[in-house]
Amino acid sequence: MSAPRLEIDLGKIEHNARALVGRLSARGIAVTGVTKATLGSPEIAQAMLRGGVVRLADSRIENIEALRRAGVSASMTLIRSPMLSQVDRVVAHADVSFNTELDVLGRLSSVAMQAGKSHGVVLMVELGDLREGILPADLEHFVSEALCLPNIALKGIGTNLACRSGVVPGRENMAELSALADSIDATYGLELEIVSGGNSANLGWGFGSTKMGRINDLRLGEALLLGCDPLTRQPIEGLDTDAITLTAEVIEAKLKPSLPWGEIGQFAFGEPPPVADRGPVWQTILALGRQDVDPEGLRPPTGLTVLGASSDHLIVDHRPLRLPVGGEVSFQLNYSALLRAMTSPFVIKVVVGGSRAAPIAATLDDRSVPSNCPDPRVGPPAA
Repeated sequence: MSAPRLEIDLGKIEHNARALVGRLSARGIAVTGVTKATLGSPEIAQAMLRGGVVRLADSRIENIEALRRAGVSASMTLIRSPMLSQVDRVVAHADVSFNTELDVLGRLSSVAMQAGKSHGVVLMVELGDLREGILPADLEHFVSEALCLPNIALKGIGTNLACRSGVVPGRENMAELSALADSIDATYGLELEIVSGGNSANLGWGFGSTKMGRINDLRLGEALLLGCDPLTRQPIEGLDTDAITLTAEVIEAKLKPSLPWGEIGQFAFGEPPPVADRGPVWQTILALGRQDVDPEGLRPPTGLTVLGASSDHLIVDHRPLRLPVGGEVSFQLNYSALLRAMTSPFVIKVVVGGSRAAPIAATLDDRSVPSNCPDPRVGPPAA
């Protein structure tokens, strides 16, 4: 099988979705499945839907369009504020969009009116993470303006935390969002359909809190795909953390000094990291580079150390054994690595169906591997 490749077990993603939907529905919270890290994969979207997510969401209209072309009919939300240059496409293909600018709302209204459609909007509120959002003091004005726009349906409000500044979703900021929803309903005689509390980083709050307030939706991507809590990168109990693996092929294996020689300057991506003298090492090169993946986001198997990466090469040490040229090494990934690998045209995507117990294709190692985030599989090395 060709490499590098992502091997995607749809059964495990479906299992993760079903497990999270079940736990959160008991607390009155629905799950929106976020497909942005999958490049709009219809197979992965359908696995999420089979697991019970109520709608799909993506940050790129191009991915939503791809899902529509593939025949996915579920409700879809654009979760990045629409670009003015793409408003026509947003109205045509997204049922709902997240918004923070009145100019954009005005254009959405005009286009929707011309198309004879109603377009749903969720107003995003800034609660401290300093990414997108309307300041709470300005929200009432935005609501009043949105309610006056023809062919615009105000679906709800939402917020996003932990993505830019690492602000943790918790009791206080979720209570503030709930209070804002209550105030809007009371002021305008509404009953907001969606109060979206955030993303996979909200799960610690969602599982631990006894008071959900008005929060009735979470947008989950990383937890469905990788089974990990973004705040801690630790496994979430009951979820599969090996639904997606990245496999690369060995193209060189040589015994080399561990220290470079000659005058040292910057390397292709900035200042080189410090290197310790460990004597001669079996330096192995994999056909995988920064153009394909975020090397800092790879989770190497036990015994393998990532030494560095260039555009097209990943250099690893697997002491004391030598990995054979033509052999393969499989890694698990964090969200950053997954995002880049999924969008690289040089990384093949292999989808595996079946139940959550079905083996992933081309796994080379039959040793028992604990189900946790940092422990992937690797083919047996040759001496």
